[in-house]
Amino acid sequence: MSERRALRLVGMSPSVLRYECKDDGNGPLHEELLALAHRHRRHGVRMLHLRLCQKGWRVNIKRVRRLYRLENLMVQKRKRKKVAPGDRQPLIRPSRANEVWSMDFVFDRITDGYSLT
Repeated sequence: MSERRALRLVGMSPSVLRYECKDDGNGPLHEELLALAHRHRRHGVRMLHLRLCQKGWRVNIKRVRRLYRLENLMVQKRKRKKVAPGDRQPLIRPSRANEVWSMDFVFDRITDGYSLT
């Protein structure tokens, strides 16, 4: 069976069969980006792009972002330290009148009309 007939039966274009992938030329840039990302783990895309520019690379930030996302080089979120909760003490109930005074700071006036400010 001829190649044309086989491709027609499968429903495939001859150009798809003969397609050869071309090198995009990002190999050295990709390696440099990976090296910088492993050296500076807390840097995101913008800082890595700035570092590349400082090293003499004339590269668009969109290309750096695409390579960054291709390698899943997301900055890791910092883990928060767990602070142990202190021992809770029950509130002591006042035993007589005027033993505990409190003030409500939602309003800027005291009950007798004077302003706090």
